[in-house]
Amino acid sequence: MELKIFQIDAFATEVFRGNPAAVCPLVSWISDELMQQIAAENNLSETAFLVPEGEEFRLRWFAPSTEIELCGHATLAAAYVLSSELGFVKNPIVFHTQSGELRVMVSGERFTLDFPSQPPGPCEMPARLLPSLGIEAAEVLMSPAKVLASQDYFVVVESESQVRNLKPNFSGLFGLPGRGVIVTAPGTEHDFVSRCFFPNVGVNEDPVTGSAHCALAPYWSSKFGKPSLRAAQLSARGGEILCEVRGNRVFMTGAAVKYLSGTIQVPS
Repeated sequence: MELKIFQIDAFATEVFRGNPAAVCPLVSWISDELMQQIAAENNLSETAFLVPEGEEFRLRWFAPSTEIELCGHATLAAAYVLSSELGFVKNPIVFHTQSGELRVMVSGERFTLDFPSQPPGPCEMPARLLPSLGIEAAEVLMSPAKVLASQDYFVVVESESQVRNLKPNFSGLFGLPGRGVIVTAPGTEHDFVSRCFFPNVGVNEDPVTGSAHCALAPYWSSKFGKPSLRAAQLSARGGEILCEVRGNRVFMTGAAVKYLSGTIQVPS
């Protein structure tokens, strides 16, 4: 059996930047086991699978080792494939997911994701969290505050340079409760910066994490007292996200570019 596959660099305006995601548009669902095997073979932070439901789509995301409840960059990548590669013209594009209905508005080369706001809340800090990050002291929260499998520790430090210079011990972070760790600080040229580490799902450092900004945007919006913010993720590939907090929703805007398209051979 042949399946179409696209690899898209999301939150980027040129290849080799932003966060790469694989997108597999399907006519009907294949088995969960096969989707997980494809995601492991791709070895990207996420592979997105989508199936039409009328003029809308059911969307699922798989990391190399497990299914994910919410993913921003692979949603942007799926919208790019539909609008730029498959000729889908309805706008906004509506996806049904484990995290509810998600919409993506297409405006030229820009895509705006309409995602749930997931502000962080208090938590009990594991003893090895800060030592594994190489940080002596920080504010530590959990995002989202409600209990989900994809909760992340939310670590706030004082400066952009601290975030940029982090050298985590990933074996120390592996096995902590939840999905992983977001580290953030006020930015110098952006409102805030971040880095994201998810060894529990097979991704030591995620290049640009849309879902993390569901927590980052409301946190910093509250701190700065303004709804619109410019964010940068300081991974090696790097990426920029424009964020706007509107009530219980976060709107994230970025671009995308195609790296490859082709077919994969899988058992029928």
